[in-house]
Amino acid sequence: MFEDASRPALTHASLDRAAHLRADDGALAAMRADPRALVLPFRKRDPLLVGEGLGSLGWRGLDDPLVAGADLIFLGLEEGAPRYAAGLGEVDAPEGAFIEMRAALLGGAFGGDAAAVASGALALVNWHATHGHCARCGEKTRMTQGGWRRDCPACEGVHFPRTDPVVIMLIEREGHCAIARNVNFPENLYSCIAGFVEPGECVEEAVARETREELGLSTGRIGYVSSQPWPFPMSLMIGAIAETTDTDFTLEEAEIADARWLSRADLRRLFEGGWDDMAPPRRAAIAGTLLRDWYDRRIGWT
Repeated sequence: MFEDASRPALTHASLDRAAHLRADDGALAAMRADPRALVLPFRKRDPLLVGEGLGSLGWRGLDDPLVAGADLIFLGLEEGAPRYAAGLGEVDAPEGAFIEMRAALLGGAFGGDAAAVASGALALVNWHATHGHCARCGEKTRMTQGGWRRDCPACEGVHFPRTDPVVIMLIEREGHCAIARNVNFPENLYSCIAGFVEPGECVEEAVARETREELGLSTGRIGYVSSQPWPFPMSLMIGAIAETTDTDFTLEEAEIADARWLSRADLRRLFEGGWDDMAPPRRAAIAGTLLRDWYDRRIGWT
């Protein structure tokens, strides 16, 4: 709807997902024998980062002792060469360090294509770590189709990676936008409001409901802006903009600690660090993209 909207971080990874190879046992075996194949290790949910400032992904060869015996998740092909991820236990980094990805990403340690690739890898690692048993009968499942499916040997149930849709929206009123602080946010951090899409809802209904529940605002026009995979643990952030004519907040106190209306001049001051009691979301998060696009008039109706 908003053609000039910026592309959020963690999107458009360069890997060819090569989904047609996932169910091809012969192709999977051949790729594991490919000397160009590399794997990105995760200690639990922390990727291996190397290089100056720990800003590069720590790819390892499939014969590396660090990943010996690990279940490999096929991520795709990079110029024809196979790429994998592996979720490990408590291991030591042979070089570099295992870094909590959210902190590294929001702290600006790495970004671009590396962050997009690592994002998809982390979502799959998270899914395998939390879905080791069948949801139908409780039996332990096994990884199949290159890590894109888990099968139950007992009831023959099949399970696929899940993605939880979340709406995140910029609320606009007469040249102002709403910014809020969730009760679980770090001190002084303000952002756009967000919430999970519930069963039976479309995106627009979820935007209207969450805006009403969290801020007590009714909504008029609602528009889709952009989306961002967010592997903490396995969400898809659906960015939207919603219009309101309401002025007064009625906060959902269990979730929202404070909310404010900011003009574009106020928002610029926020970006420049001019508020003692407010800090903006990081650029790597789609909330930061939405706010900056609204400030730059890439999105919005006023």
